[in-house]
Amino acid sequence: MGFIKAFSGALGGTFADQWKDYYKPLPGVSATAGVFPAVAVGENNGRGSNTKGSANIITNGSKIIVPEGTALVTIENGQITGLIAEAGGFEFSSNDPNSKSIFSGDGILASTLSTSWERFKFGGQPSNEQLAFYVNLKEIPNNKFGTASEIYWDDAYFGTQVGAITRGTYTLKIVDPILFLKNFVPTSYLIADAPVFDFADMNNEAGTQLFNEVVGSLSAAFAKYTNDPSNGNRISKIQSDQMGFAKSLAGAVEEAYGWKTNRGLEIVQTAILAIEYDENTKNLLKDVQKADALAGARGNSFMQQAAARGLEAAGENGGGAGMAFMGMGMNAASNVTGGFAQQPTPSSYQPAFNQPTNNQNSNESPTEKLLEMKKLLDAGAITPEDYEKIKNQLLGL
Repeated sequence: MGFIKAFSGALGGTFADQWKDYYKPLPGVSATAGVFPAVAVGENNGRGSNTKGSANIITNGSKIIVPEGTALVTIENGQITGLIAEAGGFEFSSNDPNSKSIFSGDGILASTLSTSWERFKFGGQPSNEQLAFYVNLKEIPNNKFGTASEIYWDDAYFGTQVGAITRGTYTLKIVDPILFLKNFVPTSYLIADAPVFDFADMNNEAGTQLFNEVVGSLSAAFAKYTNDPSNGNRISKIQSDQMGFAKSLAGAVEEAYGWKTNRGLEIVQTAILAIEYDENTKNLLKDVQKADALAGARGNSFMQQAAARGLEAAGENGGGAGMAFMGMGMNAASNVTGGFAQQPTPSSYQPAFNQPTNNQNSNESPTEKLLEMKKLLDAGAITPEDYEKIKNQLLGL
């Protein structure tokens, strides 16, 4: 009992003219549908006709169309009896020795479906109920996720826990229709006159379960992404790296719920529409932005421009103020180098500029102190290593 492949591609004339039953997908199915019934039609484009077919019985010689991006599955008394994952036209036969129960082609699904078929196949003679369903093998879009409150995860870059509220969408794909039907789709969608299994249907409890599982996996997905060195360990990259985050999210739901191995489902892409970090995380991000701005060549340029602006402003207010600024820098250099001489190890280092002097105001902002230290660095009064230590202390890094 199985199918014989009649053609690939466009509908052939002979196939259209001669048939007993003719099956095709239910028309008007949404792109978010996962499973929908095959329906018998009375005429094929006005060329052939049949009015003798029996309800819920696929008779010998029946013709079935399998469009691109779908798989056709036949079910008999609750058991899967046939699977076609190739596009084309097929003829059902219960006694032809050349008929086959599975057509998976030589594509990416071939080995996967063959394995699942051997595990779940059912043989036997046609009985009193035979149903055919199409399974959507295309990417299924617009599956939403979102959190009502903050989720938290340990972030390797910050070295602490961070939190955010987020929302977005993902596309999923049915990569094994046999596993999907056997282990996930409720029986109510696999009976005669069954409704369409639509992931976007608010009354679809199975679709709601997937939503809950994705939300429950978001913390693990964020942790996977931000703690992966290949992603740069940066939380700020997530929204611009949708494929990378999709891989992390797919891995998280697989580890927690076995989407691919148990249900034949896989997340393909994501689109994060919004991330709202909690206050502590926002402050951490600000500190990192400051550190980035003051690091390397960009930091040198920033400091030189800031110092130039300071000297220009001092000159506009009188030359003495400008010289006082320079003098303060020289005194600070003396204090800092003296502080290094007194403190033999970095672990006990306390920079002397934290202590007020006659020429230094203890209420100076960290930015003003950094400007002073950068000028001392450019003058060769302190080493780059000393400057980095001072900068990290001032920024609290």
